[in-house]
Amino acid sequence: MKSSDDINVQETQSIGNKSDEEETFTTEEKLNPEEMNGDMKKSQTFSPNRNVNYGFIKYVSLAILTIQNAALGLSMRYARTRDVEMFSSTAAVLMAEVLKLAICVVLVMNESGNIKKGARTMYNTVVLNIKDTLRVCVPSFLYVIQNNLLYVSASNLDAATYQVTYQLKLLTTAFFAVIVLKRKLKRWQWGALGLLVIGVALVQLSSTEKAKATTSSNLPKQSKILGFGAALAACFISGFAGIYFEKVLKESDISVWMRNVQLSLASIPFGIITHAIKEGTMTNLLKGFDGFVWYLVVLQAAGGLIVAVVVKYADNILKGFATSVAIIISCVVSMYIFDFHLTIQFASGTLFVIGSIFLYGYVPKKPDARTSLSV
Repeated sequence: MKSSDDINVQETQSIGNKSDEEETFTTEEKLNPEEMNGDMKKSQTFSPNRNVNYGFIKYVSLAILTIQNAALGLSMRYARTRDVEMFSSTAAVLMAEVLKLAICVVLVMNESGNIKKGARTMYNTVVLNIKDTLRVCVPSFLYVIQNNLLYVSASNLDAATYQVTYQLKLLTTAFFAVIVLKRKLKRWQWGALGLLVIGVALVQLSSTEKAKATTSSNLPKQSKILGFGAALAACFISGFAGIYFEKVLKESDISVWMRNVQLSLASIPFGIITHAIKEGTMTNLLKGFDGFVWYLVVLQAAGGLIVAVVVKYADNILKGFATSVAIIISCVVSMYIFDFHLTIQFASGTLFVIGSIFLYGYVPKKPDARTSLSV
């Protein structure tokens, strides 16, 4: 599940890179083949309504993604610094996968039309096509490790620093896209990745949050080096898992929700093993779980599903805007909750990171066909 980035289809920013026009044409062609070939008036009547719905879903999903991104980093930090009985991060990751599986099963049922058809579709896809399911085990295992690393990072870095540092996943995703998918980056994209590295370095070197003196045994000892190392490892895992999952998606016509069912079914056993190894037992799985922890589990489970919607309806510029706003929200809220002090160095680094996000997603406008012909 990606965090965060979780099915994180969260981490596959290049999936579904159709333009809005291509997406509109494809959908209309599937829904109204006769209208596309015949009566243009009917097609014109259909398109505006669909475009209104398309735009509404796009901006609502982006708004929700922005809130979810900001809330997840802040909530993870708060959950790991409360002076209460500490919950197990591996248990929280496991519960998030269980919840995500339940949600995706319902979505597959709805997509199929009824429970019987949905169950048959899942049986055919997951059980009968076992080789394909096993391929999904790779990103499933990686996402479980990644989400546990994010808890380690959130436990050791303040929310704003965590939020900015995790944007290094843009660099690792681009790296694996070039290596695995043989994708070529534009000059400005290489420049954006350079700005990203500089920005994160400035943020990491700045002083952001005062250490809180406490003798509570419930709070783990914090290490900035450990937090950065965990975030960096999570970014590399996110980048590889995202590109791998994109490759799997593009090589089949299985729906995103069905892929998430496969991911969660494979992730749950990995989550159980991870928890058993860390805690040494499966008893007291829900120790330390209260209302806030359950809220965090729901927030994390919903993250990957929200990204799946955004990937389908939005473009890179809008996704970059959502990420940037989430970073700003995290910084502002951290000032009031976590005794966060904004320095010039941190602000400069954050601006570099935000600028790199927009620059990387920049798509130059194509010259007007009429202008080209006249020339």
